[in-house]
Amino acid sequence: MLNFVFKKERQVELLLYEYLDTFKLSQESFSKAINSCILNDTKCEDFDFYIKQTHKQENKTSDISDEINNIMYGKALIPDSRGDIMQLLGEIDTIPRLFKDILYMIQTQRMSMPVFLVPEIKEHIKISMECCELLIRQTIALFTNTGGIRALLGSIDTNESHCDNIERRVTAAIFDSQIDPFQKIQLKELVEKIGNISDKAESVSKLINILSLKRRV
Repeated sequence: MLNFVFKKERQVELLLYEYLDTFKLSQESFSKAINSCILNDTKCEDFDFYIKQTHKQENKTSDISDEINNIMYGKALIPDSRGDIMQLLGEIDTIPRLFKDILYMIQTQRMSMPVFLVPEIKEHIKISMECCELLIRQTIALFTNTGGIRALLGSIDTNESHCDNIERRVTAAIFDSQIDPFQKIQLKELVEKIGNISDKAESVSKLINILSLKRRV
């Protein structure tokens, strides 16, 4: 396990898996906040709770990343490996921050989702979350030196393209509608931020593929 890092560094191995588990928890909290509280016709009293949970998990991923960094540099692990891993974690860190920022945007701007957009936004969130799940699988494949990295990149790329198409359709629907012009701008910015999730997942996926190829050289 984790030959990519250092065979005997069990502490780093455990922290890397804790990091991915925490990333998954932040994804779940975000998804519940959007699907239960924003895309549901009934008022959701748990929205603030889900925001706090998402923020908590985002902070934890950052803390674990810092701890891994301290251990790897403090114990002078292989320079190439530690640099690659810290670069990767730094890129992944941006996704939980996106989750948090999207929820805070909705909360502070008192945003609501027009009914005619709900089906498309649900699909957008669903595909974006699939991108994150595939990214976790791809990261584990890198850490464990198992196959399938290139295939997972292909799946993430396909999903990202799907999200781009949804984003364009939703944006057109927003500006074709008769809703308030200010709300149109709000919703456009929200849709763009949601689209950033799959964009970032694709970017990180490409980095993982490069790191995988780099190991073979």
